Amino acid sequence: MASNADTLDRILGRFGPKGGPTLVVVSGLHGNEPAGVRASQRVQEALTRAQTPLQGELVLVLGNVSAFQEGQRYVERDLNRAWTADQIRFLQENEGTGVEDREQQDLLQALESILEGAQGQVYLLDLHTTSASGAAFSAVADVLQNRDLALALPVPLVLGLEEMVEGTLHDYMGERGVVTVAFESGQHDEPRAVDRAEAAVWITMAATGVARAENLPHYLPALESLRRDSLHLPRAVEMRHRHAVRSDDAFRMKPGFRNFQRVTKGEVIATDRRGPVLAPESGRILMPLYQAKGNDGFFLVREFRHFWLRLSAKLRALGVDRHVHWLPGIRKHPEDSDTLIVDRRVARWYAMQVLHLLGFRREVEVDKTLVVQRRSAP
Repeated sequence: MASNADTLDRILGRFGPKGGPTLVVVSGLHGNEPAGVRASQRVQEALTRAQTPLQGELVLVLGNVSAFQEGQRYVERDLNRAWTADQIRFLQENEGTGVEDREQQDLLQALESILEGAQGQVYLLDLHTTSASGAAFSAVADVLQNRDLALALPVPLVLGLEEMVEGTLHDYMGERGVVTVAFESGQHDEPRAVDRAEAAVWITMAATGVARAENLPHYLPALESLRRDSLHLPRAVEMRHRHAVRSDDAFRMKPGFRNFQRVTKGEVIATDRRGPVLAPESGRILMPLYQAKGNDGFFLVREFRHFWLRLSAKLRALGVDRHVHWLPGIRKHPEDSDTLIVDRRVARWYAMQVLHLLGFRREVEVDKTLVVQRRSAP
């Protein structure tokens, strides 16, 4: 058992036997998001007090200790945009000199130790909050194992968010074979954000097999609480647009936007040094930026109906992805089975809809073609 979390050790708590599944709960990867850390502390205290029997291992991890102590998103650089192959290689070969360099090296060492010691499937629940108010939601890289775990949480599921943001912890852990889910529990400082994050931990413990639901007295109240919060919201949405911002943009959101609030095409959402910023299409706004640091001004999503979730799973189970290159204008990448090359001059409008159903969501323009990628399954 780790020492008391108030000492801000990297490992906030460790429970249960090896030999079964392992659930890693990361909180405080952004230092101005305390709700996940408070929720982890609550879980630690409850498990210690009740001596709850577990069938697998639960590890509670604090992401960015230095930024959390300062109450800032980050000190020098965003620790959730730095998990690229080049950055990992640099940190493995060099002694980091910056604050986040040292934080990432220490966190990387802790995560690698957990992965090396795991004897069953490893899962990651990454707890976050947003600067805007509104309902909780989950987000995954669109792999069926990730999606199945996220759907155990009765909150809206966002598909495609991870594909629009480079260098997340999910990128790294997913590449290592970990089933990953991000959970955004609400506005940074609202008390309900702590409650929702705690509920997500209890539910995910049961969904991963780390604990039996009947052994978790918090499980059923957690389900009911999150269900109430998500009434009248879509079960799943897909990402349509990301508005990126730079430090010199003078970007400022109009006040009052909430997560999942509806907006219409052409509506003024924000301003920057060029003038009004308009919604490029109608949909629901997600994570409008109401804080000083951050490169994501806002996102737009639209409903992804449950029928399409079921159809997507069925198509993948049937192996349709192995034959999608038969569609006009689509060909395999010569070196990567998870990458396709799309000639938009030939491929019909429906091509991208089909590719999204099959998990190909990351898009890169190369000359007159579109390179689309999906995440490999754990």
